[in-house]
Amino acid sequence: MFALVESGSITQMPRGNKGIQIGDIKYPAAIYTLWTEAERNAIGIYTIELDDTNKKDEEWYNNTDITYAFSGGKVKGTYGSATAKAMDDKTVDGVVVKGLKTIKKELVDNQCAQLLAPSDWRVVKATETGDAMDSGWKTWRASVRTKCNSMQTQINNAANVDALATLYIYVNTASEGDPVVLERPLGEFPVKA
Repeated sequence: MFALVESGSITQMPRGNKGIQIGDIKYPAAIYTLWTEAERNAIGIYTIELDDTNKKDEEWYNNTDITYAFSGGKVKGTYGSATAKAMDDKTVDGVVVKGLKTIKKELVDNQCAQLLAPSDWRVVKATETGDAMDSGWKTWRASVRTKCNSMQTQINNAANVDALATLYIYVNTASEGDPVVLERPLGEFPVKA
């Protein structure tokens, strides 16, 4: 991205895909790719240097809009301080706004339901016919529900956004020299063998 600076102020933010008119002179889009930075600077066009030091993962944080400033012969774009998204539900004007804990627990519920759905017919058949359901399926289905409950407890127990985010970060748990084993604190649902 580029900025047109006139009299020390940013007046336009051209994308660099179209020509631009500065005063009475029309410049082609090629100035963004064929001209050097010094040549563009001479007519007031600067490449924006983005500082994303304050930018945080948007899954967990609300970032500010970027503010742009011209100083010291450079145009810089910076983010303000990010704020953590709400962990708990809140009611605004009579409407419940879901917090991160509710959102993440609902995702876990949906994953659990999707895992169990293909074998639900086994439960229905056993109930309707009185035939015993295979113990391997019963055990696996119970382990999926147990893991679902465990994940939700971990989500509920997260003290803040960073603690919640950490549950989802995969790390190598293998000993040095062993093949990589990526695991996350939240864990994974059991797989039916």
